[in-house]
Amino acid sequence: MWGMSVTVDEFLTMLGTLPETTQTDTGNWISLKVGGKGFGFVWEKTQTVGLKATLDEQIALVAERPEVFEVQFTAGQFGWVVVHLPKIESDELLELVTEAWALTAPKRLVSAHEFGSLYDE
Repeated sequence: MWGMSVTVDEFLTMLGTLPETTQTDTGNWISLKVGGKGFGFVWEKTQTVGLKATLDEQIALVAERPEVFEVQFTAGQFGWVVVHLPKIESDELLELVTEAWALTAPKRLVSAHEFGSLYDE
């Protein structure tokens, strides 16, 4: 797919693979939502994205590679991570953003996406 570093534009292109994702540019960051609920943020200035994850995954990612991941915040059963785009491979980032999306999207969308076929309502 892409190489060892991901640009903001490449990341935004990846989002095209996730059904019903909306992007809202607030001026300072881009907010990512599915079904009206947030699963990520993009900060172009710092070349970082914030993604929803499970608490366990948040802890594991940050412990494993603190140069790539940092804790953003925790909310309920979720831990958000900041990902430094220049330091991550696109395949791994796609996996993480897909997971963030799946933790947030309505069940019908997730099951449709997992089977690789999207049907129209």
